[in-house]
Amino acid sequence: MTRVFGDPSQFRRDAMDGFADAYSRYVTRVSGASGFVRATAPPAGKVSVVIGGGAGHYPSYAGLVGPGLADGCVVGELFASPSATQVTRIAHAAHHGGGIVLAFGNYAGDRLNFGVARQRLQAEGLDVRIIPVTDDIASAPAEEVDRRRGIAGTFLVYKVGGAAADRGDQLDEVERLMRASNAATFSFGVAFAGCTLPGHPKPLFSVENGEMELGLGIHGEPGIRSAEILPAPDLARSLVDAVLVERPRHAGPRAAVIVNGLGATKYEELFGLYAHIHGLLAAEGVDVILPEVGELVTSLDMAGCSLSVMWLDDELETCWSAPANTAAFHRHAPSGPSEQASEGTEIYARPAVDTPKPLPASQASAAAAAVAREMLAAMLSTVIEHEQELGRLDAVAGDGDHGHGMVRGLRAAVDAASRIDGGVGTLLDGAGAAFGDEAGGTSGILWGLILSTVGSELGDVNSVTAPRLCHAVRSAAEAVQRLGEAQPGDKTMLDALIPFVDALEAGTRAGMQFSEAWRSAADTSERAAAETAGWPARVGRARPLADRSIGTPDPGATSLALVARAALGPLLARTPDAERILPPRTKD
Repeated sequence: MTRVFGDPSQFRRDAMDGFADAYSRYVTRVSGASGFVRATAPPAGKVSVVIGGGAGHYPSYAGLVGPGLADGCVVGELFASPSATQVTRIAHAAHHGGGIVLAFGNYAGDRLNFGVARQRLQAEGLDVRIIPVTDDIASAPAEEVDRRRGIAGTFLVYKVGGAAADRGDQLDEVERLMRASNAATFSFGVAFAGCTLPGHPKPLFSVENGEMELGLGIHGEPGIRSAEILPAPDLARSLVDAVLVERPRHAGPRAAVIVNGLGATKYEELFGLYAHIHGLLAAEGVDVILPEVGELVTSLDMAGCSLSVMWLDDELETCWSAPANTAAFHRHAPSGPSEQASEGTEIYARPAVDTPKPLPASQASAAAAAVAREMLAAMLSTVIEHEQELGRLDAVAGDGDHGHGMVRGLRAAVDAASRIDGGVGTLLDGAGAAFGDEAGGTSGILWGLILSTVGSELGDVNSVTAPRLCHAVRSAAEAVQRLGEAQPGDKTMLDALIPFVDALEAGTRAGMQFSEAWRSAADTSERAAAETAGWPARVGRARPLADRSIGTPDPGATSLALVARAALGPLLARTPDAERILPPRTKD
């Protein structure tokens, strides 16, 4: 288990502080952002490769920043995507004028947050490309490759992109080579024991003695099935056979090969395993080029290993063989054009999202903002009370951090709301930005979108009437559906959100007082969330473990129903009428 830590909630920040102190010769901390850029200054006009994801995977991502590899990295909370705001800030800090490639493992939260960051950067006139890595063959069949996760093969794709960018390739060429390397990369792994989040008493999943999990994820997810543990020669055969099945028809004999440790598997064990893998690949006619054995993409203290193979042509082999020099990976000498050390020990990120400045607000909108603050505070109290329960639900087929992420996000939203004097629109927009920035991950981007969309629809001038609030919440649900690319029945937060909106609209049309319509909608949302227990997950991180998710309600739907119920309290404390549903409290 994870044993060395102080305040568990500060684990990532403490680790980043220590890394910055130890490896300032390789990286520079970006003040105001969660990440690093190179300590050396590449030439103007160079393409920038920015990588990122959740903490807990070192050497990914900070250990891979340096000549020949990444120009910058952004690191989210443990196993959670960094927020779109953090990605934007690091991209600005790493930009050298030649355009930017954002690369990450293909997980829902990363796709959403890096995608929104790309939109923000493009709106500023920057040329930005996105590369989601999809090497995990266990997470989806070959005909659905776009749904595959990114595991240890991410390192291979980052290495190709970093080499191409450092030798001076233009943005189109760097993107082309990274996409080619992703299409040529295949990984399969096994776990012998689950990982434990700092401060948690138990691992996210357990493996029976004498067994192993096949098809592991790197966010603390269990494998897709269990099997009897195998001795090294047989384990090597299982890994090689699984990966060779995916060998492209046009592939030549050369391949880059990684045997990756997940955090608690000794290097000697990995070397012993590789000895058998090397012999099996040679017997299949595979010419291994510069193999790597060790920890390149970990999962805290998970015991396990994976095999990654990238099939090489002349272009990819040149990039794979090129020099690199980072805190965690060294090949020959620093590569690329001559680089000069940058001045100073810290640079400052350009703020991507600031606390909104108060706008002129009507008295009615300011009164609604006061109620919104109370609703956010009530929501925070509820998720704190249910944090462990939400984590337990999420750990069944995910990484177990949903409760913690919701608490982080709502705490940040409440804090931001307390500092915003203005109308309800400005307040909710600021609360949404704070939620997304602090929580990261899928919940961060989606809940940030919900709050900011409702705020945008309500504005700072008009009274908050029942029809206007219903329309605002409906708009938020539609925005979540568009961004998350999910449908009702996919076992997501939408399965509680859409029934809530439908019931809220029905109640107001029927002439119910708004607080009673909200109560009815909260009842409906709770029933809808409970019904998700009988469904398999169809999207997101839990999808590869769809069968295991049956019997457990979706954590996102559950938390939505909880906060919908919590928000009712401040509404009941008011005196709603048919027109203004959020007036200031009146005295008798």
